[in-house]
Amino acid sequence: MYGERIERWESVTEWPLAGAALVFLVAYATPILTDVSGAVAVACEVAIGVTWVIFLADYLVRLALAERRLAWFLRHPLDLAIVALPMLRPLRLVRFLTVVSIVGRGAGNALRGRVVAYAMSATILIGLIASLAVLDAERSSTGPITTFGDALWWAMVTVTTVGYGDYYPVTPTGRAVAAGLMIGGIALIGVVTATLASWIVEKATGETQTAAERTGDDIAALRAEVAELKQLIVEQSGVRRE
Repeated sequence: MYGERIERWESVTEWPLAGAALVFLVAYATPILTDVSGAVAVACEVAIGVTWVIFLADYLVRLALAERRLAWFLRHPLDLAIVALPMLRPLRLVRFLTVVSIVGRGAGNALRGRVVAYAMSATILIGLIASLAVLDAERSSTGPITTFGDALWWAMVTVTTVGYGDYYPVTPTGRAVAAGLMIGGIALIGVVTATLASWIVEKATGETQTAAERTGDDIAALRAEVAELKQLIVEQSGVRRE
């Protein structure tokens, strides 16, 4: 869509970037979940900085290789957000969580399966990242979110739009993370609902077409029987005249 050069670049860098995203996720989560210091803390900071440089370089290279740069820029806001917002970089792992092997099915079912798999895997990963981000922002405050278990529970009830209200962020950063997670939850519900509706419509259409085909076959068989009866009557009438 944007040229062969950018397609070749993306095919070559997919797995290295996934590895970089995994390294970033570990480096980002380790200081939040454990009390690290010294060389480990420094190593985490270095890993985060290196992965940021990798993602920035990848973004700039793809922008330079795209034949329609403005169109590519406007259609890839998430890539820009991944570079601008460190907490979003692990979202690059989503593309490797959506491998769906569907054999012997129609193209529509295959596409629907990939959409559902992408939505579910993205939601799980976003929930995990949001839990880490909100815990990092809230644990030094006076709010109710003080452990990773609290943050994970908060992320679950927020992304599903349940919102019990027992855990909630009080810091500006935590509330910004909550707003993004709420939007993600609404998007998930929309994707699942649309996919389910599409599946129901397809099944209903298929049943209607099958019923119409069966009716057509029955009518054809009935016409054949009527023709046979007519032929038999004609033959019988000829015998009687003789």
